Amino acid sequence: MVKIRLLRVGAKGQPSYRVVVADSRSPRDGRFIEIIGNYNPRSKPPVTTIQEERALYWLGKGAQPTEAVARMLKNLGIMDKLHAAPADAEPAPESA
Repeated sequence: MVKIRLLRVGAKGQPSYRVVVADSRSPRDGRFIEIIGNYNPRSKPPVTTIQEERALYWLGKGAQPTEAVARMLKNLGIMDKLHAAPADAEPAPESA
């Protein structure tokens, strides 16, 4: 199963995270498929950046976000766009 999760980087006591797409069997700081963003909890307020188009692509392919990443996606409005996308993508019926 593919997951969207956080990968910890930074020195001891100075955490910073990358938002990555990884196989669920890989270790937390191990191999990943793609980096789609980052999260810095040390800044005031905490800074989160996620590439929206890549996140939507992986969510559309069935990737499951962890609880923390799902909360970030919801705060950025990406989850709303994911749920709204199928309704927008349907072609309108043509009246011939």
